[in-house]
Order: sequence, then structure tokens, then C-alpha cells
Amino acid sequence: MENVNKYARGYFMPPQTSLKWTQKEYITEAPTWCSVDLRDGNQALIVPMNLEEKLEYFQMLVKIGFKEIEVGFPAASETEFAFLRTLIERDLIPDDVTIQVLTQSREHIIRKTFESLRGTKKAVVHLYNSTSVAQREQVFRKSKEEIIDIAVTGAKLLKECAEETEGNFQFQYSPESFTGTEIEFSLEICNSVLDVWQPTADNPVIINLPATVSMSMPHVYASQIEYMSEHLKYRDNVIVSIHPHNDRGTGVADAELGMLAGAQRVEGTLFGNGERTGNVDIVTLALNMFSHGVDPKLSFENIPEIIGVYERLTKMNVDERHPYGGELVFTAFSGSHQDAIAKGMKYREDNSSAHWSVPYLLIDPKDIGRQYEGDIIRINSQSGKGGIGYILQQKYGLDLPPKMREHFGYCVKNVSDHQQKELMPDEIYDIFRKEYVNINAPVGLVKYRVKDDEDNFQTTVALRSGEDVTEITGSGDGRLDSISNALQAHLGIAYSDLVYTEHALETGSKSQAVSYIGIKAVDGVVHWGCGIDVDIMNSSVKALFSAVNQMIGSK
Repeated sequence: MENVNKYARGYFMPPQTSLKWTQKEYITEAPTWCSVDLRDGNQALIVPMNLEEKLEYFQMLVKIGFKEIEVGFPAASETEFAFLRTLIERDLIPDDVTIQVLTQSREHIIRKTFESLRGTKKAVVHLYNSTSVAQREQVFRKSKEEIIDIAVTGAKLLKECAEETEGNFQFQYSPESFTGTEIEFSLEICNSVLDVWQPTADNPVIINLPATVSMSMPHVYASQIEYMSEHLKYRDNVIVSIHPHNDRGTGVADAELGMLAGAQRVEGTLFGNGERTGNVDIVTLALNMFSHGVDPKLSFENIPEIIGVYERLTKMNVDERHPYGGELVFTAFSGSHQDAIAKGMKYREDNSSAHWSVPYLLIDPKDIGRQYEGDIIRINSQSGKGGIGYILQQKYGLDLPPKMREHFGYCVKNVSDHQQKELMPDEIYDIFRKEYVNINAPVGLVKYRVKDDEDNFQTTVALRSGEDVTEITGSGDGRLDSISNALQAHLGIAYSDLVYTEHALETGSKSQAVSYIGIKAVDGVVHWGCGIDVDIMNSSVKALFSAVNQMIGSK
């Protein structure tokens, strides 16, 4: 990269070591979640949501379990003003949900913000102004003292307007562009605002420390949060909030380490929608906690349904590899992965365990509304016998012998490779059925009868070959053995090591039996057949005929 020298680190480390967060292993309880989908998320859309779409989205957020929802910047546009008024006037805000509104530290904007809140029972009023070196020097061209004055003036006006407006209002302040601001200055401006608001246990204040632009590795952000958390005034009455963006692709890591460092509240969006590379993804954060056995206090038990609403309203797509929500995030195409997953799932069936532990699957896909058959194991030319066998067993009840599973695996991989596509479960079953099940050519079974003569079984079998029907006879130690011997003698073939397994295919009055047979020809090649019938003996005979026909066909 030729221009690397034009870049330098633009963040500021705390003036003292702040690494207590490194001693914590994981997040032990859910933060207060605040969805900013209807503000940050909506303003990032190519076509912003209309009023009715916003109302539906709001109701989805409530259903998921968000207790704080930022509904917009009502003084910025008539659309956002109208949305807030609709929520209030239609009484759409549940009693246990607090709405949040955003305002710059400018008098006419603050006053219009409180005007938009008329009739609401409670709300968070979020005041912000930019504090970074770049903003101070290039945008506002103001000194630190002047920037502090902007924040303090706005804080005083919020307090005045709240006293004049009916309702219960909580204040929040953000030193916007916190990550590009000297930490000592961030602390100074936040404490100046706190001195105005004088938070109490009954009326705490939110100090929000946004990674408006992610500028550092996550551990630096965590150290910044820890320093601020430990040096803010009125700390017992201050809720430390974070608002990570994803410019460096570290939004989730920033949030998780920020929570270890003292953050009690997180602002983010579903699936990380937001300007530029987006906001932190609350779905990922919440389900990461879930995977550690910590209740995130949000319900993502039907991710497909949430994605459907999200994509329809935002016109955005959830990427196939997006954590938890993506179509392919639980999917294994690799044969070794599929085999491990199939064995892990079988182990769970056979052994009781209080905790989830399956190779390659961080959580149980069913816990978030995904399905094993279509989501976990999908088949292409890279797939193996374990995954292919798993699909046949889970979806169609077919439990193939291990060697037959291997034989069929190569068959399916060849089809996928030739067609250069993924194969759906019904296509896999169709291949199995055509390749192995009740094969009646070139030699077809018409009927058979077996006579038990002490320890020897005598059989007569009617065969169809083309238009001709021929009766043959044979004997053996068992019914199937006698039929097998008759076939070998009549057809002039020889095989050994007959492998036979069977199981019930269905239960109840429509129960069927399935049998699998493998025969080894003199050249060492094993040929497989499957028979399905309501009668177990009939299914065995059909499986034998299928294997024999495979053998004849191969010659």
C-alpha cells in the first residue's frame, strides 16, 4: 500500500492503566438494550421506512423485548415528528417501554423536541454534541471551553424544558465522536454536564460513550470505557452506555469488551444496520451471551420470522454468513464436518446431557427457529457419507448400514459434481430410491413361496425377465438364504458375505419395513440393495433382488 504513511492512530489512550476488565472471563448479565433501528438504522436506508413501516418495525422491537427504543430525531424532520406523535396519540407505547429521542444542543431543536413529547408518559431525551479533535478543529472551529459551553447550555435547557413539560424524562448525554476525543477532555465535558443535571438514585442520568467512528482495536475502547466509568462524578447514579459502530469490523468485540469494562447499557440495531459499515449488531451480542448460558432478556426464538419482517421493511438483506441469522451459518457442506455433527446429534439422542455440546454448532439451531434438516447439513460435491446419511435418517427415516452409507455418499457426490449444484433432500431421496429401492430389472420378482422342512428351507421363486416368467427352486438354512441360493444357481452368478439389516420405517397402522442387503461379488465389489414393504420378509426379498440387479447391471 503506497499511501500508508498518510495514516496515523487517531485515538487517545487513558492517562493511566485501565485493564481491570481483562480479569473478567465473560459477560454475566444482560445490559439494558436500546434499539436505535428507527434512527441510526432508518437513516442508513436507501429508501427510509414510511410511517406505517416504522410502526410495524416498532411493534416488532417491542415483541422482541426491547425496553428502550430510540424513535428518532423529531426536530430534524416532519416525518420523524409525525412518527413520534402517532406513537403517542395512538397509545402504542407499552407501559414497560421507554422511548428515546435525539437532540442536538441547540435551543430551537431542544424546544421542538419537548413539543414532540407532549402526552408521553416517559422518555429518554438524548443530548449530544461533537467533541473530537477533528470536529473541533475542522467543523466547529471552537476551543475546548466553547465546546463545553455548548454541552452545558444544552443540559441546562433540557432541565428547564423538562420542568415545563408534563411527563417523566430521563436525560442522556453523548460526547459524540468520543473515540477521537482526548479522554481527559471527554471526562471533563461529561462531568460538567453531570454537574448541571445532578443525578440521583431516583433519577439517574445516562452517559453514552459512542464509538461514532471505530478507530482502535477493541481493547483500547475497553480501556477508555473503564477509565471513564471509574472517574465520572455521581457514578452510583450514572448509567454508562456505549454505542459502537463497525468501521473496523469490530463492533461486537468493542461492545463485549466495553461491557466487561463497566458499560451497563448498549445501543445498537438488528443485524448491525446503520450508516457506513453499520452499528453494533444486537442480535449477535444477545445470542453470544445466550451461548454462554446467560439470558440476554431479548427473544430471538424465531430468527427466520424476524429476518422476514426486517428484510421486507428495510429492503436490506441479511448476509448468508451473518452470525446466527445468515442462511448458511449453521450449514456444513464438508464431509468431515457433517460426519462430526451427525455423530454429535446421535450422541445427544443416546445420552442425556444438561448442556448443549455438538461439534461445529455453537448453539442448538432449533432454539432460534432454525431446522436441522434444511439448515445444518446440506449436500454438494464436498459432502460426505455422514451428512448424506443424516439427511436420509432425519427426514425419511432411513438408517443405512455404514458401508452402504459410504457407497451412496459417492453416488450423491458424483451427481452433485456432474450437475454442479447443491442437492435438496428430496433430490437425495430420489437418487436413493432409483439407485437401490425395489429394483426389478433385469430380473423381476413375481412371487415366491417357502417351505420349512425341519432345518432346511425349500423355496420356489417366479422370476420375470422381459416378457418371460420362469420358476426356479433352491434350498438353504433360512428363507432368504434359500432364495439367494436359487438366484445364484439360476443366474450363474456368485457372491458372498451377505450383509443384512432391517428396521421399521414408520409406526402405526401404515407401518412399513425397510431392509438393506449388501453382496460381495467374486471381484470384491460390494453391491447394495434396499427393499421397502409392509411385510418384513417381503422387504428382505426385494432388497436381495435389488442388490442382485445392481450386480447384474454392473456387468
